[in-house]
Amino acid sequence: MKIFFWLTAFTTLLLVSCKTVPVTGRKQLNLVPDFMIREMAFTQYDSVVRAAPTLTQFDSRAQMVTRVGTRIQQAVESYMQQNHMSKDIKNFKWEFNTINENIVNAWCMPGGKVVVYTGLLPVTQNETALAVVMGHEIAHAIARHGNERMSEALLIGLGGLALQEALKEKKESTQLIFVGLYVVGTQLALELPNSRMQESEADKLGLIFMSMAGYNPEEAVPFWQRMAAVKKGAKIPEFLSTHPSDETRIKKLTELIPGIKSQYYKN
Repeated sequence: MKIFFWLTAFTTLLLVSCKTVPVTGRKQLNLVPDFMIREMAFTQYDSVVRAAPTLTQFDSRAQMVTRVGTRIQQAVESYMQQNHMSKDIKNFKWEFNTINENIVNAWCMPGGKVVVYTGLLPVTQNETALAVVMGHEIAHAIARHGNERMSEALLIGLGGLALQEALKEKKESTQLIFVGLYVVGTQLALELPNSRMQESEADKLGLIFMSMAGYNPEEAVPFWQRMAAVKKGAKIPEFLSTHPSDETRIKKLTELIPGIKSQYYKN
């Protein structure tokens, strides 16, 4: 009887903790309250930006990052309003910073906290390609992929029955799991712990957001081709990676772009 009770309780927990990913409609596990994720994200973000060689807004590179980020932010807000999901981002506190380090990477923490490293800019080469990257990274936050990954990690690391207590008391293990998922300041462009499904969702959402922001989504293909060239010599087989291979990603993007461009891109 006791086993049945705990199984029932655990199943109920999983059912009530499901969210729906925008566009795809996929059900995902979200056990961690959004306010807690945001609190940890804002604290971590502030510490990174303060400690790093962050560019001022007098720098043209930082101005470009802020310009692209603001346009995508407005597109996200418009998209969420049109789809009656504005409540999902009402507590976002958008921020865009550029860190002057030779790292080919950008990321967006939950709550709209974005960083772009200057080492990425020679690969993007132009503002539209930067929108490809920022749209993709912001899409991860909109789709709550960080919460999903943390929920899965908590279930594995702490066990379902200990989860509620761990979240309530904000134990050190909970904080460490968050930091482990958002290891920043390293070369993560090809190593972020997102699943292939999450990456595909972020690609699709990112194309929509950049298109609505007035950036031509066709730039996604040459950008990822350039990124593939950067990775050359360090490529790992697709079956060993959580990311889609470059060939798979480019093929899927090529298939998605015409429909997304015709529906969302207004220039």
